[in-house]
Amino acid sequence: MTQPWTVVVPVKRLSAAKTRLRGGLPGVAHQDLALALAMDTLAAVRTTPGVAEVLVVTGDTRVAQVVRSAGVRLLPDPDAGLNAAFRHGAANVTGWVAGLTADLPALRPAELAAALYAALSGPPAARRFVADTPGTGTVLLAAPPGVPLDPRFGPDSAAAHTASGAYPLTGGWPSLRRDVDTADDLAAAAWLGLGPRTAAVAAGCLTESPS
Repeated sequence: MTQPWTVVVPVKRLSAAKTRLRGGLPGVAHQDLALALAMDTLAAVRTTPGVAEVLVVTGDTRVAQVVRSAGVRLLPDPDAGLNAAFRHGAANVTGWVAGLTADLPALRPAELAAALYAALSGPPAARRFVADTPGTGTVLLAAPPGVPLDPRFGPDSAAAHTASGAYPLTGGWPSLRRDVDTADDLAAAAWLGLGPRTAAVAAGCLTESPS
């Protein structure tokens, strides 16, 4: 990795996060699961080669308390939606910036590092993005210094980012592309290998692939 990266990770209020996952694991407290997804994501990002800083944007008191001790920088959420949170975080970055979703509990640092390395190539003034496993959403959006991140997260965000001039990064990176919105997504992530917090919260509810 030839450039240091700052990775911006917005984390919604736990009471409003991952609504399609609510009730997907009987007996599991929803807020505990949402927090575990975010913390496993952050743990992977913090140990990714080339990442100089992790910046969490959140308005959740519990999330803020946990991440303060996790070696990340904390910014308050402007409470204007996910894209506003990404913009707020990116506005506090002067170098290469990547916006990453907080629901990647199987994320492997080597895969994120490979995607960030791939993002360093290409048109100098263009943004780059990584689509999710189905190919319709976005898990990562990157921009070089001086280029606004201009996030378009939401329904059909991959198409929206392409239409806005960003170009897709096409590496495999299964753990990076495996975001979790539903119980089926979480089961798919478990086959890749969950991070320790999510695995502990979901213990007995999911079966992970043998190592």
